[in-house]
Amino acid sequence: MDIQRPSNAAAKRRRRIIVSALAIIFIAGVTLGLSRLKPAAPSVERSTIWTDTVKRGPMLRQVRGLGNLVPVDMRWIPSLTNGPVERRRILPGTQVKADTIIMDLSNPQTEQEAQDAELQLKAAEAEYKNLEVKVQSDLMTQRANAATVGADYSDAKTKAEIDEQLQKLGVISGQALKSSKGKADELSTRNQIEQERVAINTKSVTSQLAVQQAKIDELKALYHLKMKQLDSLHVRAGIDGVLTEVPVVEGQRVTAGSNLAKVVQPNHLKAELKIAETQSKDITFGQPASVDTHNGVIQGTVMRIDPAVINGTVTVDVNLEGHAARIWQRMQSLSWRELTSSLDVVFLTVQDVNLDRESPDNFVWNFRQKRGFYLLTSNRNEDSEYSLETTIRRENTLTSLPVFTLPMADRVYHSQSFLERVVDKLLDFILFSETIRGSGRLYLP
Repeated sequence: MDIQRPSNAAAKRRRRIIVSALAIIFIAGVTLGLSRLKPAAPSVERSTIWTDTVKRGPMLRQVRGLGNLVPVDMRWIPSLTNGPVERRRILPGTQVKADTIIMDLSNPQTEQEAQDAELQLKAAEAEYKNLEVKVQSDLMTQRANAATVGADYSDAKTKAEIDEQLQKLGVISGQALKSSKGKADELSTRNQIEQERVAINTKSVTSQLAVQQAKIDELKALYHLKMKQLDSLHVRAGIDGVLTEVPVVEGQRVTAGSNLAKVVQPNHLKAELKIAETQSKDITFGQPASVDTHNGVIQGTVMRIDPAVINGTVTVDVNLEGHAARIWQRMQSLSWRELTSSLDVVFLTVQDVNLDRESPDNFVWNFRQKRGFYLLTSNRNEDSEYSLETTIRRENTLTSLPVFTLPMADRVYHSQSFLERVVDKLLDFILFSETIRGSGRLYLP
């Protein structure tokens, strides 16, 4: 038989209400708790960070790049005229002087124009001399006429004075006296006119010659220009150095302004580095830099940052320093260490002896003489009152310690043989130190 079950709908309804209320309270509590939490730290890729122990001290940020040692001073030699390359006299790699001829160009038109300018100048100079003779002759003629008129006036004046005395004595009539005075007055006026004419002609001589002289000056300037263009057909180096590039060949026709050759001065170098664009923002002017030349590491400072980005890199120029440190490093090598130690050679920088790098040369000279230091410097030849050269001439004595001068300092970076010769010569000087006193300046190597 069927048994009626008691209804529990009300209990289920209460249970659902309680569970729903508890769920709502839980969600509200979690939401409130999450809203009060601080934002989580952002995550980054492991490959983009450096991990290390936190230390107190300077933070070193290294930026690396490849590059080359390049000359600071270089000169591209342009063509000043059009024409074919007739002959190349020397090849790249040759040492040149300022007047060394690198190549010869050919331009018959330039040669003809130079000859025409010379002939025009000679013609103008001849015309000047001819005009000078003519105006001087005309002036002399005018002066002769003025002298004649002056003499006639003097005679007429004298005659008029005599006639006046004779008329008083009744020897001549009044009409004759009047005629004599009229003649004298006429000649007086003519004499005055002639004198003024001579003065005007004298001034006109200067003006006429000045006009012709201006023409000569104009033709002379044209002549010098044409001769310069003619001389430019013999292409000269312009500066002392080494010929590095000649981008033209014999027979090639060049136009005015084309680059014909490149001459550099290898005794002053800088490091030209290529730095990735993403790292270039960490570089500033004056920052210290270390340059590995594969012949030793040398120090320098950033002197230029190219604003242009090429192939994802920025060009940074570093001015090289520490020439003396490079020499000292070589003196400490195995080859020279024993001799250096036996001579008790000590290397000191201006900072080591508390000297300001901007100290006048005469102060540095006296400072080192008092303390018995040798001075190693680059080629300093300024001729001011306090320059090293002037100080040596003024204060050098027979017992003064000399100055060691390194004219081509940057060669110690890229020429091992040059560095060896410098060290050898320097130690030789120090070995015979008593014999070099009073020498003033000694050059290395």
